Amino acid sequence: MKNGPARFDFYLNQLAKLMLDAANQPNAALWLYQNNARTPLFMLEGLARLYSSLHNKKRFARIDMHFKLIEDALGAIDYYDAFAKEFAKDKKIKAAVTKAVEAKALEKAKSLNKLLIKKNWMGKDANRIARIRARLAGANWLEPKAEMKAIEVFYQKNIAKINAFAEQYQSGFTALETQVHELRRKLRWLSIYPQAFQGCVQLTDKPSNDKNVAKYLVPEIVNSPFNKMPAAGANAYLLMLHRDYFFALSWMISDLGKLKDQGLRMVALNEAGTKAKTDAKSETEILKQASDICRTYFAEKNLDKLLSGVARPKK
Repeated sequence: MKNGPARFDFYLNQLAKLMLDAANQPNAALWLYQNNARTPLFMLEGLARLYSSLHNKKRFARIDMHFKLIEDALGAIDYYDAFAKEFAKDKKIKAAVTKAVEAKALEKAKSLNKLLIKKNWMGKDANRIARIRARLAGANWLEPKAEMKAIEVFYQKNIAKINAFAEQYQSGFTALETQVHELRRKLRWLSIYPQAFQGCVQLTDKPSNDKNVAKYLVPEIVNSPFNKMPAAGANAYLLMLHRDYFFALSWMISDLGKLKDQGLRMVALNEAGTKAKTDAKSETEILKQASDICRTYFAEKNLDKLLSGVARPKK
């Protein structure tokens, strides 16, 4: 049995329903954002990214482009909407600033509504999902065992690329977007793929007993629902990841995310016309904190210890 098409179908069915429901709303883009359409799009983007490295590169790269275009547009709405809500609660921020950010969110929603029609996700010519399904039907899917080995190699290559990227900034980060944010994006995909693959990626049971990794195993990470793997189900082969090093990866993604949000908050305020008094110092501090935690994490070679190999499910 080849599992690739079923994995895409699982999320395409969710997305198709969301698109149909959104089409009946006065503001389809805003409705999609409010109803978490980014999640299935993230999963589909993850699948397309991964399969483009396994086989049919051009086919999956094109499919990925369609998912990414909509997911990025929803991300732009999220960016402004989240800060508008945060600023509304902050009495130090003027109402005019909050209104300006709210207006930006609506502007991004308006742009997405046009994009949904233009790219045939909605409207009288809506056939985007059908066309994606047709492209998937023509792919050269691998058998389960070969596919799992290929996914393991994919992880190995991506880990090597991330290590090389981080190595460039051993002396410290100097830019938030192109360095800190970009590193976090690369790390985050390693944690998205297991969710997207619906059970064929699992975590080992045994602790590592690695004294270096203990500091990452905080309750908010260990108990996070995002770190619970989907049930293995009928998957004949599994890619196993070391539990503690997966948690360490999640800790990094989480902490870099907190630093990222601090930086983006300054950007949003400045864009709305409010210059924060401590911009320069704050950005310098964010870069220093990011540099410190990354230097430690990569020196410990935690990513190199993430993979535990391909295995059969336990009976």
